[in-house]
Amino acid sequence: MKKEELKKLILTAGGARKADTVIRNCKVVNVFSGKIVEGDIALCGDQIAGIGEYEGEVEIDAEGRYAAPGFIDSHIHIESSYLSPEELGRLLVPHGGTTIIADPHEIVNVLGIPGLDYMMNAAKNTKLDIKYMLPSCVPATPFENAGAVIDAMDMEDPILRDNILGLGEFMNFPGVVNGDDATLDKLMVAKDAGKLIDGHSPGLTGKALNAYCAARIRADHECDTLQDFEERLDNGMYVMLRQGSACKNLKSLLPAVTPENSRRVIFCSDDRQPKTILEEGHLDNHLRLCVEEGLDPITAIRMATLNAAECFGLDDRGAIAPGYRADIVLLDDLKDFSADKVWVAGQLTADQGKYLPEVIKEDIAPVMGSVHLKDFSAEKFKMNLSGNRVHTIEIQPGGVVTKKSVDEIQVKDGEFIFDPEQDIVKVAVVERHKMTGNVACGFLKGYGIKEGAVALSVAHDSHNIIVVGVSDEEMAFAVEALQKQSGGVVLVKDGEVIESMPMPIAGLMSDQSAEWVDGKLTALHEKAYDILGVNGDVEPVMTLCFMSLAVIPELKLTDEGLFDVTKFAFINVEC
Repeated sequence: MKKEELKKLILTAGGARKADTVIRNCKVVNVFSGKIVEGDIALCGDQIAGIGEYEGEVEIDAEGRYAAPGFIDSHIHIESSYLSPEELGRLLVPHGGTTIIADPHEIVNVLGIPGLDYMMNAAKNTKLDIKYMLPSCVPATPFENAGAVIDAMDMEDPILRDNILGLGEFMNFPGVVNGDDATLDKLMVAKDAGKLIDGHSPGLTGKALNAYCAARIRADHECDTLQDFEERLDNGMYVMLRQGSACKNLKSLLPAVTPENSRRVIFCSDDRQPKTILEEGHLDNHLRLCVEEGLDPITAIRMATLNAAECFGLDDRGAIAPGYRADIVLLDDLKDFSADKVWVAGQLTADQGKYLPEVIKEDIAPVMGSVHLKDFSAEKFKMNLSGNRVHTIEIQPGGVVTKKSVDEIQVKDGEFIFDPEQDIVKVAVVERHKMTGNVACGFLKGYGIKEGAVALSVAHDSHNIIVVGVSDEEMAFAVEALQKQSGGVVLVKDGEVIESMPMPIAGLMSDQSAEWVDGKLTALHEKAYDILGVNGDVEPVMTLCFMSLAVIPELKLTDEGLFDVTKFAFINVEC
């Protein structure tokens, strides 16, 4: 801030000059005191000058609505919305979201630092303030081929960027706990730069959790139980209550929130798709659920604002007070949390659910054309089996955990014969980054597909192509169709594409509107169920996305083979 700007702010606060904008007749939620104070809010540039009685060049009557600080999402993957950063901003701000802490882990695994560059440039085109974390695990595991490798040396320059707050969720908790040299080098990059480190430590407890927390890892969104919650708080971490499209732990963990510990609890989405946002909202939905479950609304608002700002060192926001950034949400009530108007950095940015600025998007040319195949054909899916007893990846509805099963299949001349009565199909992962030519095959149980094939280029965490189908020919056609549309999702039947959603941005995100993406996802789901026969209790796209995630038990498939997560080793498909 320049001296003249500071003088203008002080004079406005003291009433010696008119405010740029005055929001009159508010019930101001004070997250410091826990009180609700009636008065006007005076804005000067992008900051709050004061609360009281003021005159302004522009005056807006809040008509007695509640004024809360703008909401802060503490951990979200923009790529998992399938939307560009600009389009996600258009969607979130009308729900009161003014800041998000984004981890571009997915696109950096595909494109490396150029993927990060695109995300940071695109963020400049939205009023939503997008702060980034530098992905810490690229690749996520050594058991697959990603599009990039980011080591500690590669992190030294980007960690210093102004809009990067620190290292993203540190998923390699075994490396931390065991003091692995390469892992410690990454941690030291953040520490030497004075930046924070975000966490990811599912199931870690006792002395192992102590070891993880000793690295001063800030927060964790992977708490499954009340014990997880309490143990992390005891060890000095912030706990994120997650309410996404796939993973939800807000309601199950909320009973652990008390007046004594609530200041160390924050909110996150992690992964949130357009349908969820369009139908349920964003952090306004978190707040609504908290109040429905009996939590005090001001405590809930504090979790969505001040707590998150303090956790991530954003000391310029998170409250409505003099000298704070003018991120303000006018709420109709403290029950439904419907946002009437939203100011971001002093500018009225959303009004009655409508995002006001023009949406201008970053050129996506540098992040297109990310699907690269070598010597690919249907022959790559041949397995040359010697018997009919195989390991199968068994889907567990409602989550991303799978079961390691053993089943007998039909085999003829060494090849799998699909039986629609058995609900076991061939699944394959096709490497799409380095042109290795890798294709690994396995068997998927419980997906239900009876016709055609489904292929997608969104497959956590390295995002190779994953494809499932009733024959090698249908699967190969689906992969080739996916390459032609530069990634995304395709459904095929009898050698024809029956539905598709291109995702030209790194094969992860669409360049279209949220409403278009939502419509496409709806059509994909309907045709997957009605035409291809996918089981009704299985989400046909998101389920496949996680079948290659080699850090979630029990059995997964990468481009290098069938991986037993419980043994942390590759195993043979045949028993």
